[in-house]
Amino acid sequence: MSLTLTMPSSRKGGRAAPAFRRPPLVPVLAALAVALALAVLTAVATGGVSVPLDRSLSHLASLLGLPGTPLSERDWMVLTMLRLPRIVLAAAVGVTLGVAGVALQAVFRNPLADPGLVGVSSGAALAGSAAMVLGVSGLGLARSGLSLATVLPLAAFLGALAATVLILAISRRDGRNSPATMLLAGIAVNAMGGAGIGLFSYLGDDLALRQMTFWMMGGFGGSSWAQIGPAMLLMGLATAGLLAGARRLDLFAMGEREAFLQGLDPHRFAVRTVLLVALGVGAAVAVSGLIGFVGLIVPHVMRILLGPVHRRLMPATALAAAILLVLADTVARSIAAPADVPAGLLLGAVGGPFFLWLLRRRASALGGT
Repeated sequence: MSLTLTMPSSRKGGRAAPAFRRPPLVPVLAALAVALALAVLTAVATGGVSVPLDRSLSHLASLLGLPGTPLSERDWMVLTMLRLPRIVLAAAVGVTLGVAGVALQAVFRNPLADPGLVGVSSGAALAGSAAMVLGVSGLGLARSGLSLATVLPLAAFLGALAATVLILAISRRDGRNSPATMLLAGIAVNAMGGAGIGLFSYLGDDLALRQMTFWMMGGFGGSSWAQIGPAMLLMGLATAGLLAGARRLDLFAMGEREAFLQGLDPHRFAVRTVLLVALGVGAAVAVSGLIGFVGLIVPHVMRILLGPVHRRLMPATALAAAILLVLADTVARSIAAPADVPAGLLLGAVGGPFFLWLLRRRASALGGT
């Protein structure tokens, strides 16, 4: 089945406005891939300790047996043990949150749905806070041999899953999910999550409180290969599953009855999508803290450029979200060096006004209702 999407025409002066022509997908993906590569190269060369790009490339050439000069031991450690893990993590979290945002917007049939706005991230943060304050022994897992680094992504996943299922259950009426009720339920879940996080902050010791404070701001400082390994695996599985369901999201977006007539079980597919979103967002929150608006800003911009077809929208959103977070992290660790400003604060400063603009734009499109 193929979907043909046309833009509504508007008349001015008796003439129909020309329809906006969507650019081909392949050139857009190629341009985004080049932009991501440039963002990564910029991030590699930028930071409190300067490791110029030409020296990094010269070192790479020497490793490949080509003429080049190896980096000093200090620069090599900064590049491989400090800078590259956070760059890779920023890109992976961006991909995960961007794709999760697209999937949630399709399931809820609401372009304002976002893991941070509808309570998914809040549920993950609440469970992660409980894991940090109570510890492995406090959760009854002392004999399991699991470390906090392993338990934290699992706890965040369960918290994200519980929040998403709760919001779906509250917003469902007569077999359909009400977008307005979904947003209100998300606000309520966010409030409850915030209250729970505040309680754990009160109960935690000084070390747990400090850890939670920086974690809630959202960022990639202190990233290491050992720390991000399990979360990267979970994010990869979730993102691959969501991307594989892009064509079915197109069917689902047509309406549950139409999707069923095309051979898709809407309820089972929605549950599967929610599970994958919870898995990816939970893992992302576990290693990066609360980073909002990525799943809202990037899908909206890509939808304007490429249209609503998910098999076009999702891969473009994945690349664009990775670019956004890599650049945000680069700016965050550069503007106040050697201090490390949390990237989540920068994105909040940008995402808040964007969300208000989006609300105003939707109100205008609906005639002010």
